[in-house]
Amino acid sequence: METWEKIHNSVASVIKGQNELVEKIMCCLGAGGHLLLEDYPGTGKTTLAKALAKSISESVFQRIQFTPDLMPSDILGVSILDPRTAEFSFKKGPVFSNILLADEINRASPRAQSALLEVMAEKQATIEGVCYDFGDMFFVIATQNPVEFRGTFPLPEAQMDRFMMCCSLGYVSREDEIMILTEQQSVKHPIDDLDGVVTLEEVLSWRADVAAVDISDELKCYIVEIVSATRGMPDIKLAASPRASLALMKVSQALSLMRGKSFVTPDIIKCCAVDVIAHRLVLGAEAIYSGSTAEGYVQRILDEVPVPA
Repeated sequence: METWEKIHNSVASVIKGQNELVEKIMCCLGAGGHLLLEDYPGTGKTTLAKALAKSISESVFQRIQFTPDLMPSDILGVSILDPRTAEFSFKKGPVFSNILLADEINRASPRAQSALLEVMAEKQATIEGVCYDFGDMFFVIATQNPVEFRGTFPLPEAQMDRFMMCCSLGYVSREDEIMILTEQQSVKHPIDDLDGVVTLEEVLSWRADVAAVDISDELKCYIVEIVSATRGMPDIKLAASPRASLALMKVSQALSLMRGKSFVTPDIIKCCAVDVIAHRLVLGAEAIYSGSTAEGYVQRILDEVPVPA
């Protein structure tokens, strides 16, 4: 069984009725990006991140509960004076992990949020003049409630651009919700029974396979056409950057491999485009007041940009 299938089945055994979302998370993990989950409280965002971490053996999982009083040092770490030696020693913060859950990330101030900018983009952190390397396996899953605005701070555009994908769980069906009740009837939570099904090395090997998926020059041009189309719309105040083009290519490669293909097709690109591009766009006031959404603009672009033969 493929690496992604093992992780998918493990996570799906806990997260019921969300197979499509779990597939998207697998794409983001395989493409080497970071994920933003926007949804209502109680839909399983935190449980999903924990299930993913427990499915990967030897992975270091950390959780940060973002609050208004959170400081950058609470994330990155701080130097502490040892009274016995009269020397400072650096105590690493929770960001030093393989899988990081940034829970309710929009509850922290922009100053605290900015502590993640360098490590998310470059997988390194410069702290007190020392550069710390995080290695290849560093995956951030951030959550936020899209309907609550009191006591929250909107994510800066630079940080939104560092999330490869933005997804929502949504509510499950009645049948799946009944199954959740049945499985959690006892004191023990189903996630307690999860064990690692793959190793970190297997995940990194899978990422190498994703990068080897073939994508033609015509489809690279197609991706650039889709992304650049956001820059010509007067209703869009901030368009997608070249980082969005790169993210769309990598996610398309990951989904192609997961669907048993050794090459990318236009349909795969279309399937990934909204989740990769929409959260990076900032609409003008007139577009917002008219009820337009970033997802709607991306879908319109997909309908208008010619598909290469």
